[in-house]
Amino acid sequence: MASIHHHPLRRAAGGLRPLALAAATLCALSATAQDAAQTVTINGRASAAQPASVSGFGDVPLSRLPISATVIRADQLADAAVSGLGDLTRLDAGATDAYNAPGYWNQLAVRGFTLDNRFNYRRDGLPINAQTVIGLENKQALELLKGTSGLQAGTSAPGGLLNLVVKRPKAGQRSATLNWENPGTLGAAVDIGDRAGAQGELGWRLNAATEQLDPSTRNARGHRWLWAAAGDLRLAGGTLIEAEIEFSRQSQPSTPGFSLLGSTLPSAASIDPRLNLNRQPWTLPVVMDGRTGSVRVTQPLGVDLQLVAQAMRQRLDSDDRIAFPFGCSKADDYTRYCADGTYDLYDFRSEGERRTSDAADLSLQGRATTGTVTHQFNAGLLFARYATRFGRQTYQWVSNDDGIYQYREAAPNAEPNDDSTNRRERSVELHLQDQLNLTRDLSAWIGLRHTRLHRESRYTAPGDPRATAYDQGLSTPWLALSQQLGNGRTAYLSWGQGVESEVAPNRGRYTNAGQALPALKSRQLEAGYKVSGRSLDWHLAAFDIHRPVWSDVAVASGLPTDSCSSSAPCRRQADGSARHRGLEAEAEWRSGDWALRGSAMALHARREGSADTAANGKQPTNVPALSLKAQAAYNVAAVPGLALLGFVTHEGERQVLPDNSIATPGWTRIDLGARYTQRLNAGTTLVWRLGVDNVADHRAWKEAPYQYGHAYLYPLAPRTWHASLQLAM
Repeated sequence: MASIHHHPLRRAAGGLRPLALAAATLCALSATAQDAAQTVTINGRASAAQPASVSGFGDVPLSRLPISATVIRADQLADAAVSGLGDLTRLDAGATDAYNAPGYWNQLAVRGFTLDNRFNYRRDGLPINAQTVIGLENKQALELLKGTSGLQAGTSAPGGLLNLVVKRPKAGQRSATLNWENPGTLGAAVDIGDRAGAQGELGWRLNAATEQLDPSTRNARGHRWLWAAAGDLRLAGGTLIEAEIEFSRQSQPSTPGFSLLGSTLPSAASIDPRLNLNRQPWTLPVVMDGRTGSVRVTQPLGVDLQLVAQAMRQRLDSDDRIAFPFGCSKADDYTRYCADGTYDLYDFRSEGERRTSDAADLSLQGRATTGTVTHQFNAGLLFARYATRFGRQTYQWVSNDDGIYQYREAAPNAEPNDDSTNRRERSVELHLQDQLNLTRDLSAWIGLRHTRLHRESRYTAPGDPRATAYDQGLSTPWLALSQQLGNGRTAYLSWGQGVESEVAPNRGRYTNAGQALPALKSRQLEAGYKVSGRSLDWHLAAFDIHRPVWSDVAVASGLPTDSCSSSAPCRRQADGSARHRGLEAEAEWRSGDWALRGSAMALHARREGSADTAANGKQPTNVPALSLKAQAAYNVAAVPGLALLGFVTHEGERQVLPDNSIATPGWTRIDLGARYTQRLNAGTTLVWRLGVDNVADHRAWKEAPYQYGHAYLYPLAPRTWHASLQLAM
C-alpha cells in the first residue's frame, strides 16, 4: 500500500525566513519586470510562435509542429493566481482534475487519461517523479503535450506529458513578490539574477519563496518553502555549462474527499466545501521534502551540429499521515459512506518514504541535407533509474460513528500493522527523431524510442514470497506528415504509440503470479489544422486513442472479477480497451486593447471489447465529456497600465460509479481579476494584482474520482480572494 494515498493510502513542509523578513526584502529588491505598456499576458502570440521543448523537435514553433501542445508562461500563471499543477485545469480544456486532493500532490488527466505521476512528468526534458508538491516559483514555463507520448517518454500513460521549464540566469533580474489569499495564507518570494564577466560569460539566478498556508478548508494550516539556484558558464568555442539545484518542503494536513451517502449523491449545496474530514485531534500533516539538481553541457560540433549531455538526480522524502474516512462497515459497503453520513475512520501513517530518480541523457542534435531533403534530427541515449524505499505502515480502523453531519472524536491507533512494497527500475532508451523537409511546404516527421527495461519489487516483510523481477524490450514509433498551406496555415496527420508495463501480482490467487505481462501498447491517430496570423491563432485537432485494459479474469468463468481467491483463482490479462475519441479546439485573438483565449474539448470515452458485456459502452468515471476554458484581458485605455482579467471554466457531468448509474452535474465557474502596472521611475515598476475566484460562490462537485474501489467527491472551492504585489527594477 505504500505509494497509495488516501485509500489506505497516501498523503503525504517550514519557511526560509519569517514573513516579516521577506516583506523587508521586498522593499529592498527589484526586477526586470514587464514594461508598463506590456499589459496583455493571456497566452498571446508568443505561445504559437515559440517552440515546445517537450516535443523533442528542437526550435520548431508550435504553429508548425504536427502535435497538440500548450505552453503556459510564468506571467500567465501569476495572472491566474496558479499556485500548483492542479490549477492548470483552469487554463486548458484538454486537462482535467484526476483526484486532486488539497494538501497532497496533484493528479491531472489529459484527454481523459490520468497522467502517471511516476512516468508522465519531465523537468527540462528529463524524467522526474511528481509524487510530491511541485513549487512553481523557479519555473519559467509549463509545457503540456497532449496525446500518446511513447516517442518522448518511453513507458508512460497515453494522455500526454507535462514538462517543467526551469528559470535560468538572466541579466539584471531583480524582483520580489508578496501574496495573500483569504482567509489567511501569506507568502513572499524573491527572484534575482545577473551576468558577470567581460562578455557576460558567467550567469546566476536565485529563487526563494516561503508561505504560511491557511486555506479556506478548515484544519488545513501548514507552511511551505522553496529555495533554488541556477548558474551557467559560457566558454570559448560556444561551450555552455548549466547547473541548477532546488530544495523544497511542504507540511500541511491533507483533505480527504466526500462520497456517496448510501445510494444517494448528496447535493453539493448541502455540503460545506470548507469542511475537512481529516479533523481528529491527533491528525498530523503530510510532510514532503524534495531535492533536485541537474547539470547540462552543450557543445557545438560545427555550424549545424551540437552535442548535449545532461544529468539529474531527484530525491523525495515524505511522511504520509491522515485520519482517513473509507467505506461503511455498518452496511458492509466499502465503495461509499453510510446513508446517514457516517463512515469508517482509519488511522493511516506511512513515514520515512523515500523516492529517488536518476537520469542522464546524451544526444546529438543538428541539421543535415541528403540530396534535396533537409533534416532536423535528434538522436540520443537516456539512462534512467528509479527506486522507492518504504517501511511498515499503519492502517488501523478506529471508528465508525464520525461523519459528514456529526463529529465524533476517535482514539488514535498508530501501531504499524502492514508492510509496503519497495520497487526498483532501470532503463536504457534509444531515441531517434527527424524532421524531413521533402519540399518547401511538405514535411515528414519520424521518430522511434526503444526501451530496455528492468523492474523488480519486493515486499518489506522478512522472507518476502511476493518478490518479482522482469526484463522487457519496448519500441514506440511515431510518424507524421505536415503541409504548409500558406498564410501561416498548417495541416497535419500523425500516428504514434505509447506503452505501459505491468506484472501480474505475485500472489497465490493468480495463475500467472509474478509474470511480466505483454506490453500495454496504446496507439493514437490525430489530424489537425493550425492557423497563425497577426491577430488570430487557432488550432483544431481530432484524435482517436486506443489503450488496452488489464483485468483480473476468473479462471472458471472467463469473466472479469474483483473477488479472486485461492479457491476461485483468476488470471491478470488483457480485457478489451479504453477508446477515447475527441475534438479539441484552441483560439487566441488579439485586437487593440483586447486579448482573448479559449479552448474546448468534446470527448467520447468508452470501454470496448470487455468479456463483461455490461461494461462495454460505459463512460469512464471522473471524465467529463465536455470541457470549455476561456481567458480574457482588456487594457483600460483611460487608465494606462490597468488590465481587467476574466476566466471561465465549464465542465460537463462526470460519472461517479463504473456502472454509470450516478453522475455529478456539470458546472461553470467564473473568476475575475485586475492587474495594474505602475511605473515608479525609469527602471522600477510595481505590479499589483487582485482577483476573486468563484465569484458567484457556486456550489458543485468539481470531480468524482473512483479510486481503489471507492467513490470520492471533491467540491468546488468557495469564493476566494487573492492579491499580490511585485516590485521590479
